[in-house]
Amino acid sequence: MIREGTVCIKRAGKDAGVKVVVTKVLDENFVLVVGPGIREKRCNKRHLIPTDKTIDVSGKQYEEIIKMLEAL
Repeated sequence: MIREGTVCIKRAGKDAGVKVVVTKVLDENFVLVVGPGIREKRCNKRHLIPTDKTIDVSGKQYEEIIKMLEAL
């Protein structure tokens, strides 16, 4: 299940292979993600491989989320 804060790996598109964090669930098919070099971007859930890691993203800025993602 993909929720806010879930760390995922993109498996499609130009960002394939990059670790990203889900910042918001838009609907049953789409989420917003951020990652290294990726500002908040809409992504299809089918293009993500969820991991067992999570990050608390509530109220956090882009730079803070990226630092926490790189620390994993």
